[in-house]
Amino acid sequence: MKKTNVIKNKNIILIILLVVIAGSIYYLNSQKAGPSDFEPVEQLKQTEDVVDIEKQIEGIPKAAFSEYIKDDKAIKQKSMLYQEAPELRGIEGYINTDSDIKIQSLKGKVVLVDFWTYTCINCIRTFPYLKNWDEKYRDDGLVIIGVHTPEFEFEKKYENVKSAVEKYELKYPTVQDNNYATWRAYKNRFWPHKYLIDIDGFIRYDHIGEGGYEETEQVILELLNEKMEREGQGKIEEDMAKPSDVVDVEYRKIGTPEIYLGYGFARGNFGNKEGLQPNQIIDYKIPLIVKPNKVYLEGKWKVNKDDSELISEEGRIVLGYDAKVVNVVVGSDTGSEVEVFVDTNTLDESKIGADVKIIDDKSIATIKEERLYNLVDYEYGPGLLELRIKGKGFKINAFTFG
Repeated sequence: MKKTNVIKNKNIILIILLVVIAGSIYYLNSQKAGPSDFEPVEQLKQTEDVVDIEKQIEGIPKAAFSEYIKDDKAIKQKSMLYQEAPELRGIEGYINTDSDIKIQSLKGKVVLVDFWTYTCINCIRTFPYLKNWDEKYRDDGLVIIGVHTPEFEFEKKYENVKSAVEKYELKYPTVQDNNYATWRAYKNRFWPHKYLIDIDGFIRYDHIGEGGYEETEQVILELLNEKMEREGQGKIEEDMAKPSDVVDVEYRKIGTPEIYLGYGFARGNFGNKEGLQPNQIIDYKIPLIVKPNKVYLEGKWKVNKDDSELISEEGRIVLGYDAKVVNVVVGSDTGSEVEVFVDTNTLDESKIGADVKIIDDKSIATIKEERLYNLVDYEYGPGLLELRIKGKGFKINAFTFG
């Protein structure tokens, strides 16, 4: 009997508890926020007020709302795969553009950043492709920015860079990175070096040096078509660049490396026993036997960080080289005349470079502004170059070959 009463009492208590819980749930539910307060966007899209709500979300109109969600997802995915392109930094001069040009402001376009310097023959030989891409894809959203980072001190001068841009007919923006701020931001170490940046500001591709033109253009097309797809436009048809003024170089046949004549750049290709002594004036003599791929000086020369400067009225330079084309980076404040010989012979019309003229049966280069001069353009193979210089103040920075 007592057991039965205990069971009944437990049942009564359980019923009471259930009633209390049910009442509490009803009360709490009556206090929950309704759809008009916190209903998710997915549910709101089923209501009549969806347009007004979408307009309130970060200012995105209804037509772009789904695209925004898709693009935002794509950007998040890219951030896990690619580096965001650094901004242009420390720029001191602007050519073919104004000072407002920024990587950040070019989002929505495809950007090609090209590090170059105007005495670099490897950079110069890429210009036909850069100019072709600029002309062909500019209206489709490609922006090329030439970042001119100087190798030598004289390449920091605005007028020198501007003259080079005009000489090579570069129509796209060029900026002067004189103190290597942008160079360091990109962790760059080479001329030329191209970076391709997509519409969301991520680096998608880079290429060092010459060559790789078709591969680079394929990436340009890929990134431009990504832009077109996002804008709901048709794809750009593939039409690979074939510039007519390209210089073909057989790199395997070039047996002489770049040679520098300033103590800050020397790489061991200097032949005189005295060496390149910093800030010293030395009276050099050319020995009877000269070794290949080494430069020998004659006359009084002062060795500077960037160059070797002729102090005497006359001087000579001898170099045994192995290449087709011989270029030299030189300049002269007062103007100097250089007579060019190969294998002890004056050059004829079939062998002279673009900056050499035949004057009174002599092959002469007139040197003034500091730039790259093309002296020899003949055929691949070894040769003995001799330069006879008249006019003190002649400065030689480097030899390059092709």
